[in-house]
Amino acid sequence: MKKYALVGTGGRSGLYLTSIARDYKQEGRFVAFCDSNSTRMNYANQLITELGHQEVPAYAAADFDRMIADTRPDVVIVTSIDRTHHHYIIRAMELGCDVISEKPMTIDAEKCQEIIDAVQRTGKHLRVTFNYRYAPHHSKIRELIATGVIGEVFSVHFEWLLNTQHGADYFRRWHRDKRNSGGLLVHKSTHHFDLVNFWLQTEPETVYAQGDLRFYGKSNAEQRGVSEFYSRSHQSTAAKDDPFALHMAENPQLKALYLNAEHEDGYYRDKSVFDDGINIEDTLGVMVRYRNKAIMTYSLNAYLPTEGLNVVFNGSKGRIEMKVIEKSYVNGGGEKADEGALEFCEIKVFPMFDNAYVVPVNYRAGGHGGGDEVMLNDLFGHPEPDPLHRAADYKDGALSILTGIAANRSLNTELPVRIKDLPVTLPTLS
Repeated sequence: MKKYALVGTGGRSGLYLTSIARDYKQEGRFVAFCDSNSTRMNYANQLITELGHQEVPAYAAADFDRMIADTRPDVVIVTSIDRTHHHYIIRAMELGCDVISEKPMTIDAEKCQEIIDAVQRTGKHLRVTFNYRYAPHHSKIRELIATGVIGEVFSVHFEWLLNTQHGADYFRRWHRDKRNSGGLLVHKSTHHFDLVNFWLQTEPETVYAQGDLRFYGKSNAEQRGVSEFYSRSHQSTAAKDDPFALHMAENPQLKALYLNAEHEDGYYRDKSVFDDGINIEDTLGVMVRYRNKAIMTYSLNAYLPTEGLNVVFNGSKGRIEMKVIEKSYVNGGGEKADEGALEFCEIKVFPMFDNAYVVPVNYRAGGHGGGDEVMLNDLFGHPEPDPLHRAADYKDGALSILTGIAANRSLNTELPVRIKDLPVTLPTLS
C-alpha cells in the first residue's frame, strides 16, 4: 500500500482527497498534509475522515522536510500555488519521494530547468496530471490523427472559450498576479499546448504572441461606464447584485476553505474582477510552429457567454473539426463532479474527396467525459493498457509550459521566440 503526502489543501486538492480516501483506499493512504494554512488542513482532515480515512498529521509549509522525515511517504502530491510547485517537487525528490504534480509543472524557464535537473540527479519519477489527455473526445482525436484519417496535419486552429463564471474566477484569486501563475498562457493554456503536443506527437519550436487585459480590471470597467467599485465581495453592498461577484458565505465549501481561513494568512478568494492589481491578460492570440513543420493559431478569451473549445485540423487528406461546450464551475465550490462536464461534443471528419461524417465517442461517468476517472485509476489504482501513452511525465510537463513561457516572452518583446533560446535544456518526446 502506497503512502501519500499532499502539499496544498485548497480547492485543487479535492479530487485527490476523495480518490485516495474513498476510491483507492485499498491501494494507498494519506500519511500527512502540508500547507501554509492550518484551517484548510483541518478541513481536508474533516473531508477524509467523513470518507472513512483516519485523520493525518498536518504540517506547516516551513516543516516540509520534517513531514517527510516523520511520515516517510512514497509519493508527494503537489497541489499548491503554481509558483511554489518547483520547490516542493524538487525537495520531495531530493528526500527520496516520487511526485505527482498538478499542472502547470512550474511557471518559468529557470524553475523548469531546476526540475529537469532534479529529476535527472535523483532518478525519481514525476507525473504531471494532464486529465484532458484522458477525456474520450481528446483521446479520439489522437487516434484519428495517428491512423492517418486526414493524412499529415499541416495546421491547427485552437480556440478556447472561458465564460463569465469560470473565466472570471482567474481574476478573483491568486492567478491574477503573473508572479503566482505565469498568467493564463501558463496556468490554463498548458492544458491546450500539451494536447497539441500529444495529438501531433511533436514539439514547439517558435512562438509568437499578442495579448492584453481588455475586459477585466478597473480601467477597462471605467471605460465602459462603470462608476461603482468594491475591493472584495464579502460584506460589500456594491457586490450584492454584481453577476461577477463570488459570495463565499453562501457556499459551504468555499466558506470552509477560504472565508474561515482568512484570519491566518489574509488571502481573499473573492476579490473584485474589476479591481486594480490585475497583471495577467484576458485576451490572447498565439502562433506556434512545431518541429514537424505544422503550425497552430491559438486564441483564449476569458469573458465569453459560453465555455468550451473549437479546434480544427487541416491535413493532406482532409479536415477534422471538434466543437465542445463544457458546463461551467467555480474551483473549490463543491462542484468537482461538474468540472469539464460536457453539454455538447461533436467530432466531424471532412475527407478530401468523400462525404463528411460524425465520429462516435464513448463516454463514461465522471469529469471530462469520464477521463478524470481513467487518469485517477492510472495514478492510484490498476492502470488499463494504454496504447495512446496518455500518462504525462516531466518531459511532457516541460514541453507544455515552454510554449506558454515563450509566449509570455513574446508578449513582452513583440518578437517571435525560439524555444531553443530559452534557458532550458529541452527534453525530447519519447
